[in-house]
Amino acid sequence: MKSIRSFLITVILSTITLITFLSALNSYRDSLEKAEQIFDLELVNKAHLLSSAFTYAIDKNINNEHVLEAAIVTKQENNQAIDAFYIFQIWQKKRLLLRSFNAPIEAITPFKEGFQDRNIVQHRWRTFAYYNKAFDLWVITAERMDTRYILAENIVLETILPVVFMLPIIGLLIWFIIRYGLSPLKQLAAELSDKRADDLSPLAIEQQPDELIQVVSSVNDLFHRLKTSFLREKRFASDAAHELRTPISAIKIHLHNLSCSMEHSTEDHSMQQLTLSVQRMEHLVEQILNLNRISPEQYMAQFKDVDLYLLAQKLIVKEYPHFNKKNLQVELQGDHCHINGDLFSLDVLLQNLLTNACKYTPEGGSILVSIQCEKSAEKANKKQVQLQVQNTGYGVPEEQYERLFDRFYRSNGDRHDSGNSGCGLGLAIVKQIAELHHADIVIDKAQFVDDPQTRGFMVSITF
Repeated sequence: MKSIRSFLITVILSTITLITFLSALNSYRDSLEKAEQIFDLELVNKAHLLSSAFTYAIDKNINNEHVLEAAIVTKQENNQAIDAFYIFQIWQKKRLLLRSFNAPIEAITPFKEGFQDRNIVQHRWRTFAYYNKAFDLWVITAERMDTRYILAENIVLETILPVVFMLPIIGLLIWFIIRYGLSPLKQLAAELSDKRADDLSPLAIEQQPDELIQVVSSVNDLFHRLKTSFLREKRFASDAAHELRTPISAIKIHLHNLSCSMEHSTEDHSMQQLTLSVQRMEHLVEQILNLNRISPEQYMAQFKDVDLYLLAQKLIVKEYPHFNKKNLQVELQGDHCHINGDLFSLDVLLQNLLTNACKYTPEGGSILVSIQCEKSAEKANKKQVQLQVQNTGYGVPEEQYERLFDRFYRSNGDRHDSGNSGCGLGLAIVKQIAELHHADIVIDKAQFVDDPQTRGFMVSITF
């Protein structure tokens, strides 16, 4: 079922149409029967009226010679006379005394009281014979049945057709009523769609119908449970990361003191590996803290205008000692492009990209950071900002591109061609920040690498 509104309109309108059709059909049949009864009653009344009028003329000794003369017609006139709708005959002792101008000269029905259906020439007739015993008088009245049905149908259709013509209006009224009745659902959907990712406050819908009270109550209960769960998770990750900082700092201090007290300690392999492990643990803790700060469910978006070029420039200056240590050539190209975003999360995004580029670029390599403003292909009046961070080096096989965004995933594990270790959270954090800014992120080979032996690496983000 794609739409409740369409389902209700279709079902209700179909039901009303079916019921209306069956009622109209039943009314049509009943009305025809009643019309037949009315027409039959009219035949009876006319027969009694003719009998009364004729017997009254006899009682008053009215001369009926002109009536008898009018009753004599030729047989050639007979077929033409039958085309009329109503006819009558008055017989006495099987002698035709009076007839309508369009009635035949032969008896149109046997002399038997009651109704009969007769075929006269090419038409079917409904006849009624009435016998007056006092004057030995037979009065016969008749109506053509086809004309009778036409009149009856016209009467019935005049009653049914208005109902049929009302169906579209009824359908329109049903559509408006259902639309109004489902408007609270539309209001609920609008309120849910307007909620931010970090907004888990209860829904507040005025004048809730009874059917929505349980739904809204369940949604609010879900929001409450999610909020409690997220707060618990945030508190645990934050507390754990902060608690780990203290012993790690202490271990670093003791390692430094130990290396200073021991001769040739800096050349000892075990000491070097221990120092690297502590540094890696410290980096992991910092990344977990960053990941927790910018998680969608906890993300408090404080968007403002950010100059991405200026931010990249500051971070490159900040990281310059690391670049210089490996004798890396870092170049920043592009324009001062502004985007609407969260300064802290964008700082973390660029920091991770530059750290990865520095870490996996071999000594003497190059890093290119470019920021370009482009016209949007979808909206002519809107500009897109494209951020690209490229570096020379070994790169990553194309089949692993998608997995690089998974948390704690590293290409070839800890046996990367560069020999560097990591925690596998950097690009996961970058993607999460990009999604929070509704940006598209793509991984590819570096475009400025001329050496076919090295793939290089590029991360491209379009805001």
